[in-house]
Amino acid sequence: MSANITSLPHRRSPFRKRSRPGGQWLMLLLDQRTARWLLGSLALILLVSAGIPAWRHLYPAIAAQGWRYQVHLDGIDRVSALLPDGQGGLFLSQELQDGRGRIVRTGPGGRSSEVESGLSKPDGMVRYRGGIAFSQEQGEHPVLWMNDLGIRQLFSADSAEGLSTDGHYLYAIEDRHGNGRLLRYDPESDSVTTLRSGLNEAEAVAFCPDGRLFYSEKTSGQVRQLKDDEQDPVVIDGLHEPGFLLCNQDGLWVTEDATHMARVLLLDAAGKLQVVLSHLRSPQTIVEANPGRYLVAEQGRNRVLELQRNASPH
Repeated sequence: MSANITSLPHRRSPFRKRSRPGGQWLMLLLDQRTARWLLGSLALILLVSAGIPAWRHLYPAIAAQGWRYQVHLDGIDRVSALLPDGQGGLFLSQELQDGRGRIVRTGPGGRSSEVESGLSKPDGMVRYRGGIAFSQEQGEHPVLWMNDLGIRQLFSADSAEGLSTDGHYLYAIEDRHGNGRLLRYDPESDSVTTLRSGLNEAEAVAFCPDGRLFYSEKTSGQVRQLKDDEQDPVVIDGLHEPGFLLCNQDGLWVTEDATHMARVLLLDAAGKLQVVLSHLRSPQTIVEANPGRYLVAEQGRNRVLELQRNASPH
């Protein structure tokens, strides 16, 4: 007997596509577009994030009008302090930690020799009493004095960085958080006087030919002048991590110890602040090699730059 197929219940095929209301298809389309936009935006952000550090690293230094620069020495790991040797060469420090730091002397033709090793972040260096004084920034270490007879300790300091001298006293400053000191060493009495305390990341000190003394604090971005009344007025403000100071006949020089977009600035005798060199990476010491000719340690690029005034037109 044959079955009556019209009486059997209708079953939906499991393979039949279900229709979607128009609103659901629109939402799906918008979700896909949103996802593509988000992915594109993320890719752009990653590209820009990767490109900015590369741009900052590769962007060349720029000298201000009236100045020019060139690379003097290259390939010097963690170069920091500089000091001309008076014979056409240069003493320089490599600011490495944990006893790996050293002082090197370079000569004509790029030849170099090691002068002292086993140091912990040697960072300040100045000619003093017929020899060279230098500091160590990493922890409690002595400030050392070197001459032809050898090396001896002058005094101990904690995280000593910048050094300067008036010919008799030796000034040192400590790079500490909130409890740094500005110190003055007297060679006659072999004693140390604390001139200032409670300094915050103080990195530099500079004695001027006219007898003024300046120091900087990295955190505040300020340079102050030491005064007998201890008020110490701010002479330069708004700096980006000031690192080193030099005072000479041109004025007060400042380097910014910033990883990117750092500058070398000059506060001239008229009180005008000029940006002499920009787009640097962690510049450290600036020293005068000859009148109108300076050397700058650019630690972030492991090199020493030569900075010169352009010759005046006749």
